[in-house]
Amino acid sequence: MALLSGNGSTALAGVVVDELARCGLAEVVVSPGSRSTALALAFHNNEHVRLHVRVDERSAAFLALGLARRSGRPVALVCTSGTAAANYLPAVVEAAESGVPLLLLTADRPPELRATGANQTIDQIKLYGGHVRWFCEMGAAEPGQMPYWRTTVDRAWSAMLSPDPGPVHVNLAFRDPLIPSGDADKLLEGRADRRPWTAMTPPAPALDPVELPAEERGVIVLGDGAEDDDWEGLAEATGWPILAEPTSGHRSGPAAVSTYRSLLGDPAFARVFRPGLVVTSGRVGLSRAALAYIRSAERHVVVSRAVRHPDPTRTAMAVVPSVRPGEATGPTEWTATWHEAEKRARDAIDLLLDAIPVSEPRLARDLVAALPSNALLFAGSSMPIRDLDLAMRPRDGVRIMANRGASGIDGLVSSAIGAALAHDGPSYALIGDLSLIHDQNGLVMGPMEPRPDLTIVVVNNDGGGIFSTLEPAGRPEFERLFGTPHGVSARDVAAMAQVPYARVNGVNEMQPSTGLWVVEVVTERDEQAAVRRRIQEAVSQTLATGRLL
Repeated sequence: MALLSGNGSTALAGVVVDELARCGLAEVVVSPGSRSTALALAFHNNEHVRLHVRVDERSAAFLALGLARRSGRPVALVCTSGTAAANYLPAVVEAAESGVPLLLLTADRPPELRATGANQTIDQIKLYGGHVRWFCEMGAAEPGQMPYWRTTVDRAWSAMLSPDPGPVHVNLAFRDPLIPSGDADKLLEGRADRRPWTAMTPPAPALDPVELPAEERGVIVLGDGAEDDDWEGLAEATGWPILAEPTSGHRSGPAAVSTYRSLLGDPAFARVFRPGLVVTSGRVGLSRAALAYIRSAERHVVVSRAVRHPDPTRTAMAVVPSVRPGEATGPTEWTATWHEAEKRARDAIDLLLDAIPVSEPRLARDLVAALPSNALLFAGSSMPIRDLDLAMRPRDGVRIMANRGASGIDGLVSSAIGAALAHDGPSYALIGDLSLIHDQNGLVMGPMEPRPDLTIVVVNNDGGGIFSTLEPAGRPEFERLFGTPHGVSARDVAAMAQVPYARVNGVNEMQPSTGLWVVEVVTERDEQAAVRRRIQEAVSQTLATGRLL
């Protein structure tokens, strides 16, 4: 491939974008900047890749994360040099921990301008450290490098997907001129017909199921990213209950115990129902009581086909790609008692919540119950996901997602918007006030940008509600250091971004809508902490009086 008119930047960018489209890239998020001009123009002119533009690189990265998490396909990011690239880091960390494929294309100054005090120049080599699956420094364009560019893109694509999906960083040096010049129509001469240039087939993982030991007192615990196995079939064959977090995708069916958080929060129940065997899959850890319960098991088996298996309790006796029951025993007394406890706990929780007009657990429960079929619900990483875990009833037809890799509250608005843009159906988000404030730039988008049908439900308790449930609660320094009251209404944030807004007291006041909306529910932090304590007390009481312990 000849580099005509000496415009290496246009040639390099054109080949990179062309090869990414060959690999199957469908979405890119670009932030404005000068050094990345050639890449931005190449993506803008490629009809196979949908373009999104965001002025804030941190918001852009979380938008890409949401798109990739929901679609299951890689998404690319493009930014200019300097601190623009540094703003990607929080989303890169989340993508690395949750196995989401992102391709970070950071523009950089050529080597002769580095370490010279040149404007907007920092050290971008391995900027994201161990949080990416692979890094490549692409030197400035030179003649005859087209095969190098294409095969490097193919390697980056493969590294995002196998054997451990996650983010990949390619740093691209661009020399002036940064815009097309000369005979630009011939810059992509010499294209290959093959798609892609170098095909890379990941090795197929070994999927032979491992036979589980016979055990009546077994439990299946599923967290975020649980393997998509036949867990209901395993539960039916063994009689074991399924304790599934909301984002596991398995919180429905006859074996699901939706009240496990409160059941295991009762020390007597956890002690009497100590398991002989726990099978876990995915990132479990929403509930400290659940983690303690896993630690108490006589045996613990992790089901994971990922390179890095989740075992936060450090108790796994085996990590296997799949399992099958060693002996099909079917329902037992163990099964019947678990489901009797589920029924009693569910009745106690619903009775209490129905008597409280406005509460955060009730909002979470009622929102899930009211969502239309094929809806997406993106949950905040602090109290919203825990209130779903605490109060929601099992149901089909709703996809629940959250950033559970690093579990941060940053970027949640952008992540939810990205997921909604990739979802074919109505979308909702349930987040806290601090999450909204932290990522209010996520609401800002230009008139030419694709906009989702997304209703963002904001629980505003004027601060950090989760800390009222943790160790700092009650300390004299609590309100300033942890409660962090801010006095900001979601109305103000929505007005800043010119997004429609409504304030309601509950799900029954929410009206069906299209486009992007912000809906605010105002609560009081101390009252909500008391509601959660009352839920646990009500469940413990019904267990004690029901002669289950």
